[in-house]
Amino acid sequence: MSAAATDYRLPESLVNTILGDIVHGKLRELAGIKKVWPADSIRMGLEHAGKVRSFKRALSRQAPAIIAEVKKASPSAGLIRADFDALEIAREYEASGAAAISVVTEALHFLGNLETLARLRWQCNLPLLRKDFVVDPYQVLEARHAGADAVLLIAALLDLPSLTALREEVESYGMDALVEIHDEQELKQALDAGASLVGVNNRNLRTFEVSLEVSLRLAAGIPKEIVAVAESGIRSAADVRRLSEVGYRGFLAGEQLMRASSPGAALASLLPAQTAVRRRSS
Repeated sequence: MSAAATDYRLPESLVNTILGDIVHGKLRELAGIKKVWPADSIRMGLEHAGKVRSFKRALSRQAPAIIAEVKKASPSAGLIRADFDALEIAREYEASGAAAISVVTEALHFLGNLETLARLRWQCNLPLLRKDFVVDPYQVLEARHAGADAVLLIAALLDLPSLTALREEVESYGMDALVEIHDEQELKQALDAGASLVGVNNRNLRTFEVSLEVSLRLAAGIPKEIVAVAESGIRSAADVRRLSEVGYRGFLAGEQLMRASSPGAALASLLPAQTAVRRRSS
């Protein structure tokens, strides 16, 4: 288990993009925090992080498995929810049938933080995914210390050796790595990197346009033994059913839930009626 610095270089295709700007900000943030909180100091506190809960198993034992997101803002939407109470939202999600919770921890553009994830770790029974722009093993260590059960790795940000190394780093702490892709080339990269959890993001990270056709197109190329997750643009039980039919087992929903007056009710609306009633009564 290593948290040594990486010599990260942003892919040329992301230079002068919003995503590139976010990553540059993340690198500046990391440079500062490493001086204040060295990796060795974080490791000393890992014994208090709590036992890892299997994110992958949680997706495999529910059908459909909704990964409900806790997110205050985004670059494309701005402030999403002014009355943001992460703990109350997470409790609604858990009571309404979520399989897991995604916590956005990027600070500058999404107004997230690791403290929110750490707080939910002790107040929520569901597995937690750290959703951020992870390019350095130090961030994996941070995630485990905060109580994450899984970490998002974005293939568009990483070459094959870096993606493989970070996946192995995540799994060395007992967590699951959800490798996010957007096209056929990134799918091949994810599989070559040994991913067993693949998330297809329907949001183009360069234009921020959203289309379920991305997940539908890529479904045939995802091996059946891989747990496939569709991300973004999922707005109804019909969307979930359509994606389930082509092989998706997990469904990450965020902005629509966060904008609803009741995030829990919005989540329940994504589930088949009988399933939602059964989960709320169990």
